[in-house]
Amino acid sequence: MVAIHAEEEMSPEAFSILDAECGILTGKILEKQKDDRTGESKYRIRGETVAGAEIELVAKLGATGRMVVITVYAP
Repeated sequence: MVAIHAEEEMSPEAFSILDAECGILTGKILEKQKDDRTGESKYRIRGETVAGAEIELVAKLGATGRMVVITVYAP
């Protein structure tokens, strides 16, 4: 699942949802963070796009147990 904010961030960077998925599958967790407002854990992940470029994502596990991509950007 991709949050609206993440979709908006993908456009200026020219990333696609496939790039985000590939980034998760090829990536490593750089940092575990705790959301100050909600107390939820979120993860900063760096991986590669379909074309092999670097991509970073911030994601969390949602209430249903599915991963939610919060934001996407070039490192």
